[in-house]
Amino acid sequence: MVVTTNGTTAEVRGRGAGVAGIGSAVPEKVLTNFDLEKMVDTSDQWIVERTGIRERRIAPHGVATSDLAELAARRALEDAGIAPEDVDLIIVATVTPDMIFPSASCIVQAKLGAGKAAAFDISAGCSGFIYGLVTGAQFISAGTYDTVLVIGAEVLSRIVDWSHRNTCVLFGDGAGACVLRPAGGGDGIISAVIGADGSRGDMLKLPAGGSLLPASQDTVAGRLHYIHMEGNQVYKFAVRILADASRQALEAAGVTAEDLSLFIPHQANRRLMDIAAERLGAQDKVYSNVERYGNTSAASIPIALDEAVREGRVKDGDLILLTAFGAGLTWGSTVIRWCKDRLK
Repeated sequence: MVVTTNGTTAEVRGRGAGVAGIGSAVPEKVLTNFDLEKMVDTSDQWIVERTGIRERRIAPHGVATSDLAELAARRALEDAGIAPEDVDLIIVATVTPDMIFPSASCIVQAKLGAGKAAAFDISAGCSGFIYGLVTGAQFISAGTYDTVLVIGAEVLSRIVDWSHRNTCVLFGDGAGACVLRPAGGGDGIISAVIGADGSRGDMLKLPAGGSLLPASQDTVAGRLHYIHMEGNQVYKFAVRILADASRQALEAAGVTAEDLSLFIPHQANRRLMDIAAERLGAQDKVYSNVERYGNTSAASIPIALDEAVREGRVKDGDLILLTAFGAGLTWGSTVIRWCKDRLK
């Protein structure tokens, strides 16, 4: 596996890591654009033209991120034919953990009964799942662990300002999970790019609730416990980084866009996805479900990958490109040679 981090490239020697099982979970409740028309000053036409989103899923009261993560994880483990007690490590990528601590991963570990597993969270926004895949793959490559469960899970509806039309229309809830297992040379994750630019962090943030601005009457009154985003600036960043990170991952893998069977970008905005695909020359290889789920942050790529697999869009030996950008600002991209059936 070749890994590039902020421009520095290194070859990770050792065992490969591939996806042995996959699963996802989304809430039943659907919130359509027409529902939003009754809540804020917006319209279905306005939302669809700018984002491609038509509806999103909303978790009911009492359902937390760990609940969706657990369900997605159980489906992935069942798909892989692996029992929870055989999992060595659990990585949860999320910006909406149940609470500041303990971590969502520890809560999921307890719910699964995966007492053998180490557990930690990754906070890289929408890039979190790819960060998790890269991290999990390196534990496998080093021989430290054989079975790593990587989960992207979010309940973004709890941190969305439902009075702010420019952000509330974008986000939804859901979870997706992959089981990573050792793979042969040339299979599984063959290249990865991750990066960050913290100088742009203020473009997308949740200002209050941490040590800088702990919860108070003033932070609540100032609506500082909701997502704050400079939409135009984030869009400009995303237009560039989706294509750049994808090209770097393809180059590191020694393949081209023509070799791909599927391109799954972060499901944030259909216009962004189309621009990235056009710049790569992969317009006919894009998988999109953003119209049904909106932006589910770290959950978006594993949900889309799970659906693509179940729809028969992925077969053994296919090359798949996953690319994301997110809060931080962060980005990540990985090329995977699909070998799921050969890992069982």
